[in-house]
Amino acid sequence: MKRNIPPGQQFIKQFPVRTAEAEPTNIDPETWVLKITGLVAKPASFSFKKIQSMGGIEVNSDFHCVETWSVPDNVWKGVRVRDLLEKVSIKPHARYAMIRSWGGYDSDVDLEALMADEAILAWDRNGKPIEPEHGFPLRLIIPSRYAYKSVKWVVEIELMEKDRPGYWEKRGYHKRADVWAQERFDKK
Repeated sequence: MKRNIPPGQQFIKQFPVRTAEAEPTNIDPETWVLKITGLVAKPASFSFKKIQSMGGIEVNSDFHCVETWSVPDNVWKGVRVRDLLEKVSIKPHARYAMIRSWGGYDSDVDLEALMADEAILAWDRNGKPIEPEHGFPLRLIIPSRYAYKSVKWVVEIELMEKDRPGYWEKRGYHKRADVWAQERFDKK
């Protein structure tokens, strides 16, 4: 039986490390904090321990890079982004989110994709903690989007009314990054 894979992608076995910023050193999950800011009624900060205590769900998905490789059959464990956002009461005019990393990398994501069932902040991959080079302690996973939207080392989610380009979007990458529509680069 042939597997369904997005157009232009090919499966590989090893999970490469791709990073647009320096990898953090000496990550301490005991002091790690995720802030949710912007267009929310109740801005909040969540410790890594608090996020894990919300219970984890598993999402089985392929992981797709804009470079045309895909790693099949990942089992991610984490908390649904939607569940966290419901705790801060999203304001009705919020349409986008800027996801920020520990080192300054950021990516904008439409709120619809972020609220999907399979969009999670993951701490485990395939039954083990995510390796530091792959985003431990928290990595955003949105299976329907290319990997540059799956921000590593997430420290902030800012809800916004208008779209603002993130790191790769400023460099010509597509703002939506839908893997099935091959939205790799902006055609402007």
